Amino acid sequence: MRNPRILAVQPVLGCGNVLATAGFFERLGFSIAFLDSAEDPRYAALRRDGVELHLQWQDAASWAPGGDRPVYRFLVADVDGLFQEFSVAGVASDLRPVWDTAWGTREFHVRDPDGNGLQFYVPLQA
Repeated sequence: MRNPRILAVQPVLGCGNVLATAGFFERLGFSIAFLDSAEDPRYAALRRDGVELHLQWQDAASWAPGGDRPVYRFLVADVDGLFQEFSVAGVASDLRPVWDTAWGTREFHVRDPDGNGLQFYVPLQA
């Protein structure tokens, strides 16, 4: 019997410097699972809590001013606790405070060094 379920999504974030961006995600608690080269990686995989994301080097033309950067949403167990962890680690200068949204979530946002948006959230209980 077939079971056509989607089991996971592993986003690939574009970056200008794979090692520097991997270092940022290590400060968020991720660990490097794979680098295609130790000296000058162009691709990496990172993991935390059963979640995997990938980093892929992109040419400087991808970072032209006004370019649209993707946003990734992470469903988490404790958004306030994670915010506190990231705050203590000093991971980003643009870490936005936690707030309750009009669409029924409690969340906070941050950008990685390449401008990709990271949103961490929990659903609000009714």
